[in-house]
Amino acid sequence: MLKEFKEFALKGNMLDLAVGIIIGSAFGKIITSLVNDILMPPLGLLLGKVNFSNLFIDLSGKGFQSVADAKAAGAATINYGLFINVLIDFIIVAFVIFMLIKQVNKLNRKKEEAPAAPSTKECPYCFSTINIKATKCPNCASEIK
Repeated sequence: MLKEFKEFALKGNMLDLAVGIIIGSAFGKIITSLVNDILMPPLGLLLGKVNFSNLFIDLSGKGFQSVADAKAAGAATINYGLFINVLIDFIIVAFVIFMLIKQVNKLNRKKEEAPAAPSTKECPYCFSTINIKATKCPNCASEIK
């Protein structure tokens, strides 16, 4: 059983998948940092010094000043500012993946578009289709140059 598990775990596809997940996780952290630390502060400044991570609706009605204060008190909140951050995260990741897949498909199309070498030709006498290597037409018995 240990041998079977080792064969399963070390298959090429499994290792590729593991590497993909690790790189994807790291990429997600980079995008999250890009959104939270680089994009949202200037956007918040442009919109009147708004800190998106601190936008919330307090369902308890006690009037907390920040999400952290509400969480510390155990109050129920709708954190729509954090949702906006995650939504922008998703849009960036989806756009990057779209561009990556678009390029891969473009490369695959170029490979597919390469014309295959012809395997047949036309007999100049009877105009039937014959093998490209043929020196004599099987239909009209003419010599093909």
